[in-house]
Amino acid sequence: MTDSRTAAEHPPTAFWEELYGARDRIWSGRANAALIDEAGALVPGRALDLGSGEGGDSIWLAERGWTVTGMELSPTALARASTEAASRGLADRIRWVQQDLAVWQPPAGEEYELVSACFLHAPAELEFPREEVLRRAAGTVAPGGHLLVVGHAEFPRWTERRDEHDHEQEHDHEQNASDDTRHAHHDDVELPTAEQVAEFLALPASEWTTVVSEARTRHAVGPDGQEADLVDAVLLLRRSPVL
Repeated sequence: MTDSRTAAEHPPTAFWEELYGARDRIWSGRANAALIDEAGALVPGRALDLGSGEGGDSIWLAERGWTVTGMELSPTALARASTEAASRGLADRIRWVQQDLAVWQPPAGEEYELVSACFLHAPAELEFPREEVLRRAAGTVAPGGHLLVVGHAEFPRWTERRDEHDHEQEHDHEQNASDDTRHAHHDDVELPTAEQVAEFLALPASEWTTVVSEARTRHAVGPDGQEADLVDAVLLLRRSPVL
Protein backbone atom coordinates (compact mmCIF):
# COMPACT_ATOMS: atom_id res chain seq x y z
CA MET A 1 0.00 0.00 0.00
CA THR A 2 1.29 3.48 -0.81
CA ASP A 3 1.97 6.14 1.79
CA SER A 4 -1.28 8.04 2.37
CA ARG A 5 0.38 11.38 1.61
CA THR A 6 1.66 10.10 -1.74
CA ALA A 7 -1.77 8.75 -2.68
CA ALA A 8 -3.46 12.00 -1.66
CA GLU A 9 -1.09 13.94 -3.87
CA HIS A 10 -1.67 11.60 -6.81
CA PRO A 11 -5.39 10.79 -7.25
CA PRO A 12 -4.92 7.96 -9.80
CA THR A 13 -2.67 6.13 -7.36
CA ALA A 14 -5.18 6.64 -4.58
CA PHE A 15 -8.01 5.33 -6.76
CA TRP A 16 -6.25 2.13 -7.80
CA GLU A 17 -4.86 1.51 -4.32
CA GLU A 18 -8.36 1.79 -2.89
CA LEU A 19 -9.61 -0.66 -5.50
CA TYR A 20 -6.90 -3.24 -4.92
CA GLY A 21 -6.89 -2.70 -1.18
CA ALA A 22 -10.60 -3.53 -0.90
CA ARG A 23 -9.95 -7.28 -1.26
CA ASP A 24 -7.13 -9.77 -1.01
CA ARG A 25 -7.57 -10.43 -4.72
CA ILE A 26 -9.52 -8.55 -7.40
CA TRP A 27 -8.98 -10.55 -10.58
CA SER A 28 -9.15 -14.29 -11.23
CA GLY A 29 -5.47 -14.65 -12.13
CA ARG A 30 -6.32 -16.06 -15.56
CA ALA A 31 -5.02 -14.39 -18.69
CA ASN A 32 -7.40 -12.44 -20.87
CA ALA A 33 -9.04 -14.56 -23.54
CA ALA A 34 -8.06 -12.27 -26.41
CA LEU A 35 -4.42 -12.35 -25.36
CA ILE A 36 -4.48 -16.14 -25.32
CA ASP A 37 -6.15 -16.24 -28.73
CA GLU A 38 -3.84 -13.74 -30.43
CA ALA A 39 -0.48 -14.26 -28.70
CA GLY A 40 -0.66 -18.03 -28.36
CA ALA A 41 0.81 -18.62 -31.80
CA LEU A 42 3.44 -15.87 -31.70
CA VAL A 43 7.14 -16.64 -31.30
CA PRO A 44 8.11 -15.58 -27.76
CA GLY A 45 10.34 -12.56 -27.35
CA ARG A 46 10.12 -9.40 -25.27
CA ALA A 47 6.65 -8.34 -24.15
CA LEU A 48 5.25 -5.23 -22.50
CA ASP A 49 2.02 -5.62 -20.51
CA LEU A 50 0.45 -2.20 -19.98
CA GLY A 51 -1.71 -1.96 -16.86
CA SER A 52 -0.60 -5.39 -15.69
CA GLY A 53 -2.83 -5.44 -12.59
CA GLU A 54 -2.26 -8.53 -10.46
CA GLY A 55 -0.17 -10.09 -13.20
CA GLY A 56 -2.41 -12.66 -14.91
CA ASP A 57 -1.39 -11.73 -18.47
CA SER A 58 2.29 -11.19 -17.67
CA ILE A 59 2.55 -14.54 -15.90
CA TRP A 60 0.80 -16.34 -18.76
CA LEU A 61 3.25 -14.85 -21.24
CA ALA A 62 6.26 -15.66 -19.07
CA GLU A 63 5.14 -19.26 -18.72
CA ARG A 64 5.24 -19.49 -22.52
CA GLY A 65 8.77 -18.21 -22.88
CA TRP A 66 8.32 -14.45 -23.10
CA THR A 67 10.54 -12.02 -21.22
CA VAL A 68 7.96 -9.62 -19.79
CA THR A 69 7.79 -6.11 -18.43
CA GLY A 70 4.59 -5.68 -16.40
CA MET A 71 3.73 -2.00 -15.95
CA GLU A 72 1.18 -0.98 -13.33
CA LEU A 73 0.41 2.05 -11.13
CA SER A 74 -0.78 0.28 -7.98
CA PRO A 75 2.00 -0.95 -5.64
CA THR A 76 -0.48 -3.34 -4.05
CA ALA A 77 -1.27 -4.97 -7.39
CA LEU A 78 2.41 -5.17 -8.27
CA ALA A 79 3.26 -6.82 -4.95
CA ARG A 80 0.62 -9.48 -5.53
CA ALA A 81 1.82 -10.05 -9.08
CA SER A 82 5.43 -10.35 -7.98
CA THR A 83 4.55 -12.82 -5.24
CA GLU A 84 2.53 -14.98 -7.62
CA ALA A 85 5.24 -14.95 -10.29
CA ALA A 86 7.88 -15.93 -7.74
CA SER A 87 5.71 -18.81 -6.51
CA ARG A 88 5.68 -20.16 -10.07
CA GLY A 89 9.43 -19.81 -10.53
CA LEU A 90 9.07 -16.88 -12.95
CA ALA A 91 10.78 -14.11 -10.98
CA ASP A 92 13.64 -13.91 -13.48
CA ARG A 93 11.31 -13.68 -16.50
CA ILE A 94 9.17 -10.71 -15.42
CA ARG A 95 10.25 -7.19 -14.54
CA TRP A 96 7.58 -5.33 -12.56
CA VAL A 97 7.52 -1.55 -12.98
CA GLN A 98 5.39 0.92 -11.03
CA GLN A 99 4.42 3.55 -13.56
CA ASP A 100 1.67 6.08 -14.15
CA LEU A 101 0.98 5.42 -17.82
CA ALA A 102 -0.63 8.84 -18.21
CA VAL A 103 2.83 10.43 -17.97
CA TRP A 104 4.90 7.47 -19.19
CA GLN A 105 7.54 8.26 -21.80
CA PRO A 106 9.29 5.14 -23.15
CA PRO A 107 13.09 5.40 -23.16
CA ALA A 108 14.65 5.85 -26.58
CA GLY A 109 15.39 2.52 -28.21
CA GLU A 110 13.12 0.46 -25.95
CA GLU A 111 11.48 -2.22 -28.09
CA TYR A 112 9.22 -5.24 -27.64
CA GLU A 113 8.02 -8.00 -29.92
CA LEU A 114 4.60 -7.75 -28.26
CA VAL A 115 2.94 -4.78 -26.59
CA SER A 116 -0.36 -5.69 -24.95
CA ALA A 117 -2.98 -3.28 -23.61
CA CYS A 118 -5.96 -5.33 -22.44
CA PHE A 119 -8.90 -3.43 -20.92
CA LEU A 120 -6.83 -0.35 -20.29
CA HIS A 121 -9.82 1.69 -19.11
CA ALA A 122 -10.16 4.19 -16.29
CA PRO A 123 -13.03 6.20 -14.76
CA ALA A 124 -13.79 9.43 -16.58
CA GLU A 125 -12.81 11.62 -13.62
CA LEU A 126 -9.22 10.38 -13.79
CA GLU A 127 -8.93 11.83 -17.30
CA PHE A 128 -6.72 8.98 -18.49
CA PRO A 129 -5.25 9.79 -21.96
CA ARG A 130 -5.76 6.29 -23.37
CA GLU A 131 -5.17 7.17 -27.02
CA GLU A 132 -1.93 9.00 -26.23
CA VAL A 133 -0.71 6.09 -24.12
CA LEU A 134 -1.45 3.67 -26.96
CA ARG A 135 0.41 5.86 -29.45
CA ARG A 136 3.47 5.88 -27.20
CA ALA A 137 3.13 2.12 -26.79
CA ALA A 138 3.05 1.64 -30.56
CA GLY A 139 6.40 3.39 -30.76
CA THR A 140 7.97 0.62 -28.65
CA VAL A 141 6.91 -2.21 -30.97
CA ALA A 142 9.95 -3.74 -32.65
CA PRO A 143 9.97 -4.30 -36.42
CA GLY A 144 8.00 -7.47 -37.07
CA GLY A 145 6.35 -7.18 -33.66
CA HIS A 146 2.70 -6.80 -32.64
CA LEU A 147 0.49 -4.34 -30.79
CA LEU A 148 -2.60 -5.85 -29.16
CA VAL A 149 -5.35 -3.54 -27.89
CA VAL A 150 -8.44 -5.06 -26.27
CA GLY A 151 -11.23 -3.03 -24.74
CA HIS A 152 -14.88 -3.13 -23.84
CA ALA A 153 -17.13 -2.51 -26.84
CA GLU A 154 -20.10 -2.30 -24.47
CA PHE A 155 -20.46 -2.48 -20.71
CA PRO A 156 -22.02 -5.49 -18.98
CA ARG A 157 -25.65 -5.03 -17.98
CA TRP A 158 -24.77 -5.41 -14.32
CA THR A 159 -22.77 -2.14 -14.36
CA GLU A 160 -25.76 0.03 -15.26
CA ARG A 161 -25.88 3.05 -12.98
CA ARG A 162 -28.94 3.37 -10.71
CA ASP A 163 -27.58 5.74 -8.12
CA GLU A 164 -24.03 6.46 -7.00
CA HIS A 165 -24.11 4.18 -3.97
CA ASP A 166 -25.56 1.21 -5.83
CA HIS A 167 -23.16 1.78 -8.71
CA GLU A 168 -20.16 1.64 -6.39
CA GLN A 169 -21.40 -1.59 -4.87
CA GLU A 170 -21.96 -3.20 -8.25
CA HIS A 171 -18.59 -2.02 -9.44
CA ASP A 172 -16.81 -3.65 -6.55
CA HIS A 173 -18.62 -6.94 -7.05
CA GLU A 174 -17.86 -6.96 -10.75
CA GLN A 175 -14.15 -6.56 -10.15
CA ASN A 176 -14.20 -9.62 -7.91
CA ALA A 177 -16.34 -11.70 -10.27
CA SER A 178 -14.79 -10.77 -13.59
CA ASP A 179 -12.56 -13.33 -15.27
CA ASP A 180 -10.79 -11.04 -17.70
CA THR A 181 -11.78 -7.41 -17.22
CA ARG A 182 -8.66 -5.41 -16.52
CA HIS A 183 -9.69 -2.00 -15.22
CA ALA A 184 -12.68 -0.18 -13.82
CA HIS A 185 -15.02 1.95 -15.85
CA HIS A 186 -18.01 4.27 -15.69
CA ASP A 187 -21.17 4.00 -17.75
CA ASP A 188 -20.74 7.48 -19.24
CA VAL A 189 -17.40 6.65 -20.88
CA GLU A 190 -17.58 6.36 -24.66
CA LEU A 191 -16.31 3.00 -25.82
CA PRO A 192 -14.48 2.99 -29.16
CA THR A 193 -14.65 0.17 -31.66
CA ALA A 194 -11.48 -1.56 -32.83
CA GLU A 195 -11.67 0.48 -36.04
CA GLN A 196 -11.91 3.72 -34.07
CA VAL A 197 -8.90 2.76 -31.97
CA ALA A 198 -6.93 2.25 -35.17
CA GLU A 199 -8.09 5.66 -36.40
CA PHE A 200 -6.99 7.29 -33.14
CA LEU A 201 -3.56 5.70 -33.44
CA ALA A 202 -3.15 6.95 -37.01
CA LEU A 203 -0.16 4.69 -37.61
CA PRO A 204 1.44 4.82 -41.09
CA ALA A 205 -0.15 2.24 -43.36
CA SER A 206 3.23 1.70 -44.98
CA GLU A 207 4.65 0.46 -41.67
CA TRP A 208 1.71 -1.35 -40.08
CA THR A 209 -0.62 -4.19 -41.08
CA THR A 210 -3.98 -4.86 -39.46
CA VAL A 211 -4.11 -8.53 -38.46
CA VAL A 212 -7.37 -8.44 -36.46
CA SER A 213 -9.95 -5.66 -36.11
CA GLU A 214 -13.28 -6.88 -34.83
CA ALA A 215 -15.96 -6.97 -32.18
CA ARG A 216 -15.62 -10.30 -30.40
CA THR A 217 -18.23 -11.90 -28.17
CA ARG A 218 -17.39 -13.87 -25.04
CA HIS A 219 -19.54 -15.40 -22.33
CA ALA A 220 -19.27 -14.06 -18.78
CA VAL A 221 -20.94 -14.47 -15.41
CA GLY A 222 -21.81 -11.39 -13.35
CA PRO A 223 -21.50 -10.72 -9.62
CA ASP A 224 -24.90 -12.23 -8.82
CA GLY A 225 -24.64 -15.14 -11.21
CA GLN A 226 -26.08 -13.30 -14.19
CA GLU A 227 -24.90 -14.80 -17.46
CA ALA A 228 -24.31 -12.57 -20.43
CA ASP A 229 -22.51 -12.41 -23.74
CA LEU A 230 -20.09 -9.47 -23.62
CA VAL A 231 -18.59 -7.73 -26.62
CA ASP A 232 -14.93 -6.70 -26.78
CA ALA A 233 -13.12 -4.56 -29.33
CA VAL A 234 -10.03 -6.50 -30.42
CA LEU A 235 -7.29 -4.87 -32.48
CA LEU A 236 -4.03 -6.60 -33.42
CA LEU A 237 -1.51 -4.71 -35.51
CA ARG A 238 1.83 -5.92 -36.88
CA ARG A 239 4.73 -3.62 -37.52
CA SER A 240 6.52 -4.27 -40.79
CA PRO A 241 9.88 -6.01 -40.44
CA VAL A 242 13.06 -4.35 -41.59
CA LEU A 243 13.96 -5.63 -45.05
